[in-house]
Amino acid sequence: MARQKGIIKLKGTIGDITFYKTQDGHLAREKGGIDASRIKNDPAFQRTRENGSEFGRAGKAGKILRTALRAVLINSADGRMVSRLTQRMVQVIQADLISIRGLRNVIDGEAELLAGFEFNIRGKLGTSLFAPFVATIDRAAGDIVVDLASFIPSNMIAAPSGTTHYKIISAGAEIDFEAETFIVSNSESDILPWDITPSDPINHSNPVTPASTKPLFLALGIEFYQQVNGQMYPLKNGAFNPLALVQVSGL
Repeated sequence: MARQKGIIKLKGTIGDITFYKTQDGHLAREKGGIDASRIKNDPAFQRTRENGSEFGRAGKAGKILRTALRAVLINSADGRMVSRLTQRMVQVIQADLISIRGLRNVIDGEAELLAGFEFNIRGKLGTSLFAPFVATIDRAAGDIVVDLASFIPSNMIAAPSGTTHYKIISAGAEIDFEAETFIVSNSESDILPWDITPSDPINHSNPVTPASTKPLFLALGIEFYQQVNGQMYPLKNGAFNPLALVQVSGL
């Protein structure tokens, strides 16, 4: 892989060189590689096929999780979130100590490894929200809860420049990775002033199926706003809105 320099940037293929654009700039690489049919059938590539199968399973699991959390995720994700989540899902699958290599999966892996995952590295929850909160997953009752006691917003929320208001958002999700289905419920506070006035306690309850046997997830985030002439506008199109998985319960 080489980086293109100069005024004119190329796209497409010339001879054995392919030119393309990525988030890292305009790049070029030489065509090549092993024939796909050989990778598919040659015993020498058994490990490659196993790794590819598990990587594909990780990508699909990540997509299901993203879809389930779409309502809170749509304004709170960076451009590399998909690849970062897939990488974390690979770790979950590799923690499966039951299935044979190539057939390891999320259900038999360690879904708890997803706890702490930040969906937006440009604005992390861990460096934005300093107000103490209690995150609870009550599997028997089917209740996914987050509680924040009263706090002073300007002291306990590190907001981007230009912020005048904020909103606390959360989601509880129950995901069946095998059937590719999910149940999700969302909560949000009012749009609140980011100032020195103590907030009211914030209590979010996101119900799912009682006594579920599926992995359960709690996402918590903040949306930032700027008030202009009495109207609320998402700050910088949500570029710095944090969202993270603060609690995960797998079986």
